[in-house]
Amino acid sequence: MGAFYSEYLNSNKVKEHYNYTKETLDMQETPSRQVASAFIIILCCAIVVENLLVLIAVGRNSKFHSAMYLFLGNLAASDLLAGMAFIANTLLSGSVTLGLTPVQWFAREGSAFITLSASVFSLLAIAIERHVAIAKVKLYGSDKSCRMLLLIGASWVISLVLGGLPILGWNCLGHLDTCSTVLPLYAKQYVLCVVTIFSVILLAIVALYIRIYCVVRSSHADLAGPQTLALLKTVTIVLGVFIVCWLPAFSILLLDYACPVRSCPILYKAHYFFAFATLNSLLNPVIYTWRSRDLRREVLRPLQCWQRAARGPGRRDRTPGHRLLPLRNSSSLERGTNMPTSPTFLEGNTVV
Repeated sequence: MGAFYSEYLNSNKVKEHYNYTKETLDMQETPSRQVASAFIIILCCAIVVENLLVLIAVGRNSKFHSAMYLFLGNLAASDLLAGMAFIANTLLSGSVTLGLTPVQWFAREGSAFITLSASVFSLLAIAIERHVAIAKVKLYGSDKSCRMLLLIGASWVISLVLGGLPILGWNCLGHLDTCSTVLPLYAKQYVLCVVTIFSVILLAIVALYIRIYCVVRSSHADLAGPQTLALLKTVTIVLGVFIVCWLPAFSILLLDYACPVRSCPILYKAHYFFAFATLNSLLNPVIYTWRSRDLRREVLRPLQCWQRAARGPGRRDRTPGHRLLPLRNSSSLERGTNMPTSPTFLEGNTVV
């Protein structure tokens, strides 16, 4: 056993496995690869910033401390870490790959698998919460907050275990004939196991949402308020986007299991499929803020503060002919009443 784990520090092992599974070891940094890497890093930086803003919004406003928004915050945390993992993966790819030790390679790929697992389990937790809130007509109360936190914690523990199985021993070191082509140090059986687990979970989530929609369309539909239905639509869109973004990557991994070594050239283009999958972490915050006006306002607040700080104290954007205009609030407009005694004024495009 000690001899087996000693191979984790053998700097020649990664090159040996890539040489066995790849048609060529030409991993030079061509201009096109450099451009692609730069684009992915910029994309991942946007992912980190977007999801960080969502986490700040959920954390600072007590309005978003309900079970639903905390689960969305957990999903945002997994997307944020996914962005960071993809940055590290990109920086350690190409010609750098062949200089890694197996333990470094497992850490590089394992971080991506852990964040993916956390996203899948977060979607499952959201589906369970929606089913409890609508189908069972119950909401998480303060007495159940501990259970909710345990569910979030359990999803991360399971994700860490699932993503860490290869570094714990479920890999193909010493068994080249069982290696994955896309992930040359992972055993094909491990890749199949992970994809199968994710697929079963996603099918279970779809089944839960079908059940929820059946309840909503039934005679009990009046028990679900407009805000509840809006949240249901939001998380359904999130689920749909996840499936669309990750389905090509899951398909390429299933093909990887079925194809003998060097028999499916498309497997050498797998990085394009995973690059497309990263769009999921970019789109999720856009969906949250697009669907929720309150969350959108809270997410944009730090950006407005940074913009004011950049202008400096006492500076305002004034245009020629600028003047203060009274702004009726929405409640006054809806009721047709006069303006309140303390009017709100509109300065440019900013409410002051």
